[in-house]
Amino acid sequence: MTAAIMIQGTGSNVGKSLMVAGLCRCLWRRGLRVQPFKPQNMSNNAAVTVDGGEIGRAQALQAQACGVEPHSQMNPVLLKPESETGAQVVLNGRRLATVKARDYAGMKATLLPNVLSSYHALAGRADIVVVEGAGSPAEINLRSGDIANMGFAEAADVPVLLVGDIDKGGVIAQIVGTHAILPLAERDRIEGFIVNKFRGDVSLFDDGMLEIASRTGWRSIGVLPWFRDAGRLPAEDTTALQEAKDGGSTKIAVPMLSRMANFDDFDPLRMEPAVKLDMVEPGRPLPVDADIVILPGTKSTIADLAFLRAEGWHIDILAHRRRGGRVLGICGGYQMLGKTIADPDGVEGMRGEYEGLGLLDVETVMGQEKTLRRASGRDLASGATVRGYEIHIGSTDGPDRERAWLEIDGRLEGSASRDGCVAGCYMHGLFASDDFRRGFTRDLGATGGAIAYKTVIEETLDSLAAHVSANLDVDGILEMAGCRRGVQP
Repeated sequence: MTAAIMIQGTGSNVGKSLMVAGLCRCLWRRGLRVQPFKPQNMSNNAAVTVDGGEIGRAQALQAQACGVEPHSQMNPVLLKPESETGAQVVLNGRRLATVKARDYAGMKATLLPNVLSSYHALAGRADIVVVEGAGSPAEINLRSGDIANMGFAEAADVPVLLVGDIDKGGVIAQIVGTHAILPLAERDRIEGFIVNKFRGDVSLFDDGMLEIASRTGWRSIGVLPWFRDAGRLPAEDTTALQEAKDGGSTKIAVPMLSRMANFDDFDPLRMEPAVKLDMVEPGRPLPVDADIVILPGTKSTIADLAFLRAEGWHIDILAHRRRGGRVLGICGGYQMLGKTIADPDGVEGMRGEYEGLGLLDVETVMGQEKTLRRASGRDLASGATVRGYEIHIGSTDGPDRERAWLEIDGRLEGSASRDGCVAGCYMHGLFASDDFRRGFTRDLGATGGAIAYKTVIEETLDSLAAHVSANLDVDGILEMAGCRRGVQP
């Protein structure tokens, strides 16, 4: 049987995704064939896979850490929130249904066979599978039909490592409390524990580690200090994007829509030394000194268009346009820039036609089919190569489509206003293409150094792997996983 280890957490945002990425790269550098796996994820930050499906962005990064292409089997169940109480269910990379949270509670147990099938398929081409849990196994109110944590671990017979977050405080209570609340069989499945995000002198927590081990009987795998370069890697939430960055004479403003999706589009811009990326949170107007406003992708275009208006951002955008400012829309943001958005089948909720911002002479019609594809091509103005992906519902057409500004896989893509100051397209990932990004920011007035984005990601993954190797008992993890190959004498 293929070796496997599952990383579960004492709660959400304890650093599981990053730790799995680091461990995957660490094991891959030892010469092992590694595959990442997350049975169930909840995120609107998705990536398109080599087999034409979609998975959580974190699993795509973990695949990169393993030196393999992302595949829909790496995240067989993806939940994409569309409202406060409902989400789109993506199964095996494809949209299955939109359900309320209460209805999903009854559905999830039926998805276990699909989850196990994906897991075993991955295991068949790996020396070790590194599995990421979701939330916490201590959420015993969600245990019935669970496929995300212990429900999966038991069904697949995978040993577990528990991660606690000392940066949040109370890490001893987090880990010991999880031990106390779990039934005996699930306690026994946990082989060891890790304390994550430690700042300062690690030796000061030696007594704490001994106390946890004494009270749980679990093996200490180590304390992982704070990884300062974590913000250089794509994340599944907007925390890193919201961090202020000094410098940057060129200001790019992005309104943070309530259902903003695929916001890793902006990671390369955030890293550029000449750019100040201003992620504008609700309650704050768009800055009047922005060189460009970019409307991001969204899981629910119509709902977020209403949200944008409720925040008064439509007034700011129209004023910015009157001042001669530039506006770019990506995917859902592109749809918002048009005259109308029609939803005849009620794909996003209520059937009807909705007024857009009217900055592009195009109209969008929502449909049942979701477009999912990787894409490559060029910027028509500069000739710069672009690579990315499309993930959207709906099609857009109108007079401004005659000013398409991209050529993607042999077809024209995007729209632009007559003066070229307003543009939109369906392609995500544009700014990860170095030549295109440099030209784009240079047109906005940016000067100075530029980064090689993909190189930055690779170097950061290597640094993360070295960080994991230096601070955790990796040989112990391999032993727990049942992987003899790769354990150094």
